[in-house]
Amino acid sequence: MAKQTIVTMPGDGIGNQVLPEALRLLNAVGFEAEYVDADIGWESWCREGNALPQRTIDLLAKYRLGLFGAITSKPKKQAEAELVPELRGKGYSYFSPIVTMRQKFNLDTCIRPCISFPGNPLNFVRKRVDGGCEEPFVNVIVFRQNTEGLYSGVEWTNPPEQVRAALATHSKFKPFASVTGADLAISVRIITRQAARKICKAAFEWAKKEGYKSVTICEKPNVIRETSGMMEEQARSVSRDYPGVALWSTNIDAQTMWLTKNPEAYGVIVASNLFGDVISDAFAGLTGGLGFAASGNIGDEVAVFEPTHGSAPKYAEFNPPIVNPIAMFLSAVMMLEHIGQAEKARRIRDAIATVVKEGRVRTYDMMRIPGGLKAITQGAASTIQMTDAIIEKLRGGKELAFAGAERGFA
Repeated sequence: MAKQTIVTMPGDGIGNQVLPEALRLLNAVGFEAEYVDADIGWESWCREGNALPQRTIDLLAKYRLGLFGAITSKPKKQAEAELVPELRGKGYSYFSPIVTMRQKFNLDTCIRPCISFPGNPLNFVRKRVDGGCEEPFVNVIVFRQNTEGLYSGVEWTNPPEQVRAALATHSKFKPFASVTGADLAISVRIITRQAARKICKAAFEWAKKEGYKSVTICEKPNVIRETSGMMEEQARSVSRDYPGVALWSTNIDAQTMWLTKNPEAYGVIVASNLFGDVISDAFAGLTGGLGFAASGNIGDEVAVFEPTHGSAPKYAEFNPPIVNPIAMFLSAVMMLEHIGQAEKARRIRDAIATVVKEGRVRTYDMMRIPGGLKAITQGAASTIQMTDAIIEKLRGGKELAFAGAERGFA
């Protein structure tokens, strides 16, 4: 079997710490691949005025599979100020390279598992009516439409006259008609019927395949009537083809309340871009936080897998590194499943589960102590030590055996 070629994009900050450890883990499980490094992120922006260089786009187009670490994003004025002097004032605009990548390759389906590992001290716990405590098992998969909505990038400060003229045809724009252009910022939320239907169908397909009992459409159609209305309309239409899967509907604001009341009640959740981003982070907070939050950006031809945490620049220079690499590892697991390496994926997940449950090796976030070099002296594992512990379980054959259906992965 020919080796798989994977485009590796560490990016910024802690991306340069966790991605190499993921490659070490993949090697330990026996996954043979060629890795091609590619530039992305803040350094590329500062040097070239482009956070996603064409050479990286070309590599993804050629090999169609990527592992991504993290990027740094800064406000518009600060981004321009950090360009090399010869590029300043030349009209360069910073735009998130991961958003650009999603749109360039139509990585329109974002899958974000939020699943408890037994024994994780960061798992959600609630008080029972008798005064005791209980820890519900959270097993949620968020399907986020990844290319449209408020992340489409159609926005202006001081919009051109033709835009203002078009907006003036809507009665709801009347209170803003007298606002001067420099004081007016507009972002457009764009939803297309085709993309809405596609993400809803992907959510129902996953629920049917993995045995989930429900799909929840999480939007705000009572206020954002047109765009959220279209998302809900398509969810209802698609649901007719899946009689064994119940369709629930929640508003995004209400969902953020209910997820801390009865998170175990939810299975698959589908939402537009911003709402999917919000609700997946909220559920991730119940299952360990961003140190456990993985994601896959899936298109018809290209797929890129990434942890959902940021670049955490304040931790990037620590030696030894202290950040939790598990989100990156679970992203690599999703990649393995995507390319048909389910057994290797299962072995890594089980090794992670064993280490988490045993509790002998924990990074600073799992110990609930402040991040910093002092964390190591307080007993926290370094990034490398966490990797070593998981690799030891892989090689020792002591992994816990959890059924895929229980954990929500294929």
